[in-house]
Amino acid sequence: MNLALAVTQPHKAADDAAPGSKAAKLKAASEQFESLLIGEMLKSVREASDEGWLGSGSDSASESAFGMAESQFAQAIASHGGFGLAKTIQHSMEKADRS
Repeated sequence: MNLALAVTQPHKAADDAAPGSKAAKLKAASEQFESLLIGEMLKSVREASDEGWLGSGSDSASESAFGMAESQFAQAIASHGGFGLAKTIQHSMEKADRS
């Protein structure tokens, strides 16, 4: 196979997988795991500070709001590539599945 052809026409990736397929489920699970880890990192940063993200004291309402915001932010980061952990997990699991 021509190298230029291999670069311009990659094999079918998990991004192209049909919804509900094993590859799509693996991709979703990997992204959810990475999202969870990112969310925990954001939470630990917030809790390490004596003051809230906005520099003022916190109450239970603001803690809930920030928790939900951190969760959504973590999901957005993970769904757009995150730190690459989801892809690493996905590739490792696909490789183990082929063995």
